[in-house]
Amino acid sequence: MAKISLSQSNFSIIPEGTYIFKITKVDYDETFGEITVRLETKDGKFTDQRYKLKTNDDEPNEKALNAFSFFAKTALNDFSLDEIDHTDILGHYIKAQITHTKSPSRKDPSKTVTFMNLGDMSPASGFEGETVSAAPAAESSVDDVLADLGSLLGM
Repeated sequence: MAKISLSQSNFSIIPEGTYIFKITKVDYDETFGEITVRLETKDGKFTDQRYKLKTNDDEPNEKALNAFSFFAKTALNDFSLDEIDHTDILGHYIKAQITHTKSPSRKDPSKTVTFMNLGDMSPASGFEGETVSAAPAAESSVDDVLADLGSLLGM
């Protein structure tokens, strides 16, 4: 029997804490309304955030659209935007709090799965100690950001 060489994977869930991420990849399947955003830390840890902007009935998924809109506006540090091309967020940075949620597995309820949640997001201009020159963004106060988030979430 032939031996199969296995890859060496160093994947592990990112520990809870606050991180600065660079958006390194954005895939958008317009047919299904699915956006996958790759976020990477300075030391190479990564996570993919997925947003399903359409329901199975091909209707707009308002909650996912609100979440992605807030994410994109935060990454671009411009809360006045009405639309973007999905590639507009490439190369931008975002600071976010990682928390974990543990739940029983749907496939095997005797096992636990850990979900990584991205929250408390704010714009970043690069990794700590580095600054990245980007196009000037509109000035936004914390109150403006919170008001925009509230309106996006229907509050």
